[in-house]
Amino acid sequence: MSDNGGIQRAILPIPDRPHVGLVTYDAKDPATKYPPIEPLRPPKGAPNVLVVLIDDVGFGASSAFGGPCDTPNFERLANGGLRYNRFHTTALCAPTRAAMLTGRNHHSVGMGGITEIATSAPGNNSLRPNTKAPLAQTLVLNGYSTAQFGKCHEVPVWQTSPMGPFDMWPTGSGFEYFYGFIGGEDNQWYPALHEGTTAVEPPKTPEEGYHLTEDLADHAITWVRSQKALMPDKPFFMYFAPGATHAPHHVPKDWIDRYEGKFAHGWDRQRERTFARQKELGVIPADADLTRRHAEIPAWDDMPEELKPILEREMEIYAGFLSHTDHHVGRLLDAIEQLGVMDDTLIYVIIGDNGASAEGTHNGTFNEMINFNAMAALETPTFMAERLDKFGGPESYNHYAVGWAWAMDTPFQWTKQVASHWGGTRNGTIVHWPKGIEAKGELRSQFCHVIDVAPTVLEAAGIPEPTMVNGVTQSPIEGTSMLYSFDSASAPERHDLQYFEMFGNRGVYFQGWSAVTKHRTPWVLGAAKLAALDDDVWELYDGSKDYSQAHDLSKELPDKLHELQRLWLIEATKYNVIPIDDRTAERANADIAGRPKLISGDTQVFYPGMVGLSENSVLSIKNKSFSLTAEVLAPDGPLNGTIIAQGGAIGGWSFYTSDGRAKFAYNLLGIQTFTTEASQPLPSGKHQVRVEFAYDGGGFAKGGAVSLYYDGEKVGEGRVGATQPFIFSADEGLDIARETGTAVAAECDVEGSAFTGQINWVELKVGDDDHSHLLDPEEHIHVLMARQ
Repeated sequence: MSDNGGIQRAILPIPDRPHVGLVTYDAKDPATKYPPIEPLRPPKGAPNVLVVLIDDVGFGASSAFGGPCDTPNFERLANGGLRYNRFHTTALCAPTRAAMLTGRNHHSVGMGGITEIATSAPGNNSLRPNTKAPLAQTLVLNGYSTAQFGKCHEVPVWQTSPMGPFDMWPTGSGFEYFYGFIGGEDNQWYPALHEGTTAVEPPKTPEEGYHLTEDLADHAITWVRSQKALMPDKPFFMYFAPGATHAPHHVPKDWIDRYEGKFAHGWDRQRERTFARQKELGVIPADADLTRRHAEIPAWDDMPEELKPILEREMEIYAGFLSHTDHHVGRLLDAIEQLGVMDDTLIYVIIGDNGASAEGTHNGTFNEMINFNAMAALETPTFMAERLDKFGGPESYNHYAVGWAWAMDTPFQWTKQVASHWGGTRNGTIVHWPKGIEAKGELRSQFCHVIDVAPTVLEAAGIPEPTMVNGVTQSPIEGTSMLYSFDSASAPERHDLQYFEMFGNRGVYFQGWSAVTKHRTPWVLGAAKLAALDDDVWELYDGSKDYSQAHDLSKELPDKLHELQRLWLIEATKYNVIPIDDRTAERANADIAGRPKLISGDTQVFYPGMVGLSENSVLSIKNKSFSLTAEVLAPDGPLNGTIIAQGGAIGGWSFYTSDGRAKFAYNLLGIQTFTTEASQPLPSGKHQVRVEFAYDGGGFAKGGAVSLYYDGEKVGEGRVGATQPFIFSADEGLDIARETGTAVAAECDVEGSAFTGQINWVELKVGDDDHSHLLDPEEHIHVLMARQ
């Protein structure tokens, strides 16, 4: 669709071409002639590209695909472009993103699961091979401006600290600018943000109207306006990936209230309503059937009556969150239109990086950290009812119930993580490009996969798939360009073979047929026993007659099933899926899994200026004794402020000073805070202040004794009644000399948390009484898998 202008673009960077010809002695000589310097540009006619990837949205959520969540901007884009109703992801966020950004299958680029459970096996090591350059790198080396906004969960966990290395961060992967967060999820009110590779703080507070999605849209709008103002002849590639609508489900109250009372009918009835609307819109075939509810998913009528108002509110919040996200994507679309470049911008809106998330338990949760720490029993109906008005707000960290996730995946079976069935992998997708697509408001039903985005963009831009990047020979892109389908609803599909696998859930698609087997249920924890991989029961579906995988034909057509099972094994071998890895505790343990650890040993020293350190960057104090020692210089006046803190208002601990006295606060999941205070102020001058925590032992999540010391002399004693065994926060890190995000202790103010004295160093030392070996492996792996 574009003109290469005679430039050879298969080898990147494009080799410089030295001047050949007469070289004069004097520049004033009339024979002195050199061609003008021409900045690198893509082939003539290459479009701008915007890829919008929404998080954790099922096929049946957005109104653009018949769902109950109003998304008018998605609808207007679809009405001016194309809806794809057989577009697929990998069933999990980091793998989907890695696959989309490279055009290769997720195991091919080392992202068989999430980074937190990486192993040393090639398909699961979270390391993108240098033989598989990402799309952004290819585009920037061909003259595109590139920027990413929002979520990046593709950085190996041992590379997420402020010291990098940064080659797997967005700015090391072809994006010239990045503003967003590193990890699986982020607090929408108090996010942990990076600009480039530098940690930055939000520009305002929730009280001042802050929300992460709006902030990301603001930055994206500013960037695209600047890009077109300064380089109007240069196309852009923008990847906009807000953390919405991943948990925590945070959204301003007025967006929630728009849906008040609209989900009182429950999830079973919602499925029926969505299904009818999908047929009315024509986004699913008229002869499609609604799949049944599996026994693991409770019926709405079986839920406790006292819980139903809470369950309704959970869904109202989620619907408001998706509508709010659509609104801010719409602001970005408006900015592009106002710049006069909408017609020449190829836009993908992929409504979900996997199916809807069923990681919120049967009841949903006010603070998912409670569930992540195996304490879900604390969230009784009474507990949640008391906090009903706070759901979705800055004091919550909420998620909806399994039943709502299932309803948001209408008409399919299962949810996120379940790569075997379309409920985990089929996501409504919109493609809009007025200059390149004649059709308006039409449906496309060719089978497509997220790995098809990269080759589509390259073909649209007229840029060849590179054979060499930075001196490294490249392996072929594994996706198939979708360009052939843009103006032909009847064109035979070209991507007719695709494997799926996630945590042992696996399937294969081939020429209309699919064979699938579910190995693991996302929300079943504790003592759940997995079947042996060879004992998993496979199902067979004929997609030409059964759009939603409602009718299993495995008993009627065993030979066809066996044919597809063999195909799955061949594809799995080809793309590094083998060995299948359904291990739990072993993958959570870096030493067993074979991935590097950033921090080892029993002692770590911190210095002022170190803030926002992720839990992967800090020695774990969980389920063991520990001590904190700081060398401080106290002023003559009052001594206040944070010495060291980890986590925030929904769980964590802080060693700080108030009115001159040292204090240690342990915040148990935002439910109860245990505080120990020194009996006297710290005198002015240089001192060592110390807190010792003696773990009770006898299992995990136990309490312990707290002792405070000034220069080795005990000045305070107290107790922590119970502790968090797995995780403090998915986004708030460890801070020195001040707190960022939210405050651990209610009496502290983040804005006034700066230490008023001087801190020379802080030492963390952990004991050898680690009780982590007593953790339930299933609970531990759930924590990791839910953070994506």
